[in-house]
Amino acid sequence: MYPPSRKDFIALTLSDQHSRSYNNGKHRRQSCWRKWKQLSRLQRSLILFLLALLLICGLLFYPSFSEQWRVVSDRAVREDWDGDWERGLKPVPPGVNPVAGPAIGQAGGAAVGLAGVAVGPELGPAVGPGLIPEVIPKVPSLPKPLAKKRPFPNKRGPPSLQKEWNVSDSLVKPVEKAEEEEQGEKPLVSWRRAMIEADQATEPPPSAHEKDAAVPAVPVNPEDAAPLAPVSVKPVDRLETVREAFRHAWKGYKEFAWGHDELKPVSKSYGEWFGLGLTIIDALDTMWILGLKEEFEEARKWVETELSFSKNVDVNLFESTIRIVGGLLSTYHLTGDEMFLEKAKDIGLRLMPAFKTPSKIPFSDVNIGKHTAHPPRWTSDSTLAEVTSVQLEFRELSRLTQDPQYQEVVNEVMRLVHKLPGKHDGLVPMFINTNSGQFTHKGVFTLGARADSYYEYLLKQWIQGGKTEPDLLEDYLEAVEGVKKHLLRTTGPSRLTFVGELNHNRFNPKMDHLVCFLPGTLALGAHNGLPEDHMELALQLMETCHQMYVQMETGLSPEIAHFNLQPYEGRDIDVKPSDRHNLLRPETVESLFYLYRFTKETKYRDWGWDILESFNRYTRVPSGGYTSISNVRDPVNPGPRDKMESFFLGETLKYLYLLFSDDLELLSLDKYVFNTEAHPLPIWQSPPV
Repeated sequence: MYPPSRKDFIALTLSDQHSRSYNNGKHRRQSCWRKWKQLSRLQRSLILFLLALLLICGLLFYPSFSEQWRVVSDRAVREDWDGDWERGLKPVPPGVNPVAGPAIGQAGGAAVGLAGVAVGPELGPAVGPGLIPEVIPKVPSLPKPLAKKRPFPNKRGPPSLQKEWNVSDSLVKPVEKAEEEEQGEKPLVSWRRAMIEADQATEPPPSAHEKDAAVPAVPVNPEDAAPLAPVSVKPVDRLETVREAFRHAWKGYKEFAWGHDELKPVSKSYGEWFGLGLTIIDALDTMWILGLKEEFEEARKWVETELSFSKNVDVNLFESTIRIVGGLLSTYHLTGDEMFLEKAKDIGLRLMPAFKTPSKIPFSDVNIGKHTAHPPRWTSDSTLAEVTSVQLEFRELSRLTQDPQYQEVVNEVMRLVHKLPGKHDGLVPMFINTNSGQFTHKGVFTLGARADSYYEYLLKQWIQGGKTEPDLLEDYLEAVEGVKKHLLRTTGPSRLTFVGELNHNRFNPKMDHLVCFLPGTLALGAHNGLPEDHMELALQLMETCHQMYVQMETGLSPEIAHFNLQPYEGRDIDVKPSDRHNLLRPETVESLFYLYRFTKETKYRDWGWDILESFNRYTRVPSGGYTSISNVRDPVNPGPRDKMESFFLGETLKYLYLLFSDDLELLSLDKYVFNTEAHPLPIWQSPPV
């Protein structure tokens, strides 16, 4: 027998190691199993529970980690995007799949499809992208693509480029027309898609009027198309589009939430707050202004026969005043119908117990059935905006009823706040105590939630009373100077002007969407003779509020934005994951309305139209209604929140209609002042008593 060779020795050694490894592994597994069996049942259950808990926590926290990773990857994508742009490549807008096409300068031209919306009088876009297949002209032949051409990131471009993807639905835009004409080629025209309801197949055929508003068909073969002269398309009727949006929202409310406070359009149900039909009351004057007679009459009948305030229910003083009292008084002035005034007197009298406090600063909550009032369960404080933003309505109620008690209680609140210590150059804290009448939580100053409408009502009370109350004007002017001194900043990248917050002398570059009321309020003050620099600031802030929309992938603003103060290139606006929701708020379109009325610049109308298109594209629910969404940064899955606030009908659509109306005497701003819920009240011809 020959001695083993070196090769045989290595093979035997490896075999022996493998055998020992296998036996050791088997022994370890058996040892682990014996140890597991030695544990008591309670111990084993506890270990399994902890493992399950770790798994659940991992699943819950995965979105936040993935979001942070997405931000990092987005930054890398933007760097690639910048390089592509420098080489002449253009991005693809959100929600559009890149369409294969020939290289520029080669035969065949270029074909590009845009994801758009065309809304006719009775035809609206369905919610969300991707419901309708693309209509793309037939391309005879496609040459090879450019070498090493990277795919475009499916992200929104920089602000300066976004208008390219936001053209009106009535336009047909040839792509790269100049280059194609130089080459003597016939460019291919791509039409913007008409988005329709997902369930439209069950509806009657379109009327002749609807057909007129529809987008023209695409030619099957580009060779058969007419010469590329400008194509005549019927312009979109923006006023009718707003009416159609209201009808669509009203359809959902009437079918699924009639008589209740709010519609939940996704689940086809309703939400209750006070149980007083808030959406109906909030929308009354909007229906009258929009000329929706049938809808108005059915709402009026409900108010007359069904609305009762003798309910054992707690309501918020501020919300019930601006929505119910304001809505009823406004509708009374527009219609002359005494029934609405009687209803306003009823609810106004039931709200009066809120002012029976030691300090005369009102409680936040009132039981309108028991005629009692109380602070929130967790504090004796009221928010400053709530106690100082019921004045327009209560003052007007006194003027109409000749009963001074309503005006007296709200004027006393303003007198107390006027002389109260704790202000910071006209800026006020967010809370005030109903027992002591003093500011609380001092050192925090904002123009956002809990303070916003205090500043708005200083100016509007002064205008409502015929500009005869100097304390109101003094407080307003001082507050504007305080804003400019302490809260105003500009971003590093694009020099956008914004209003931040002050927390114990520490500046926070955070701005609520609620603050976008300020451009309109500043412009209104300048229109009434206040300093010209108020209008300059209004124009700057209006641009910032516009950018809060166009820099988002859905074209809709987040609830809260944080601004970049660093002097290097980057995004001006950052949005935290918890702030990315949109509640269909009206503040930006409100300010657009004021700015257009005072400047006549059509860009403000165009900005408002872009917002309405985005509402139709991402928030419209096919069965009726519009929903707030959770993520304005995600056009593919914006995340419906299943709630349509009453202010969408009471404010947002009303301001959009007034913005698009050519009748500048419709609710003239020299004759009416709008409350903070967009209900117009007349400016007094004689000074207040």
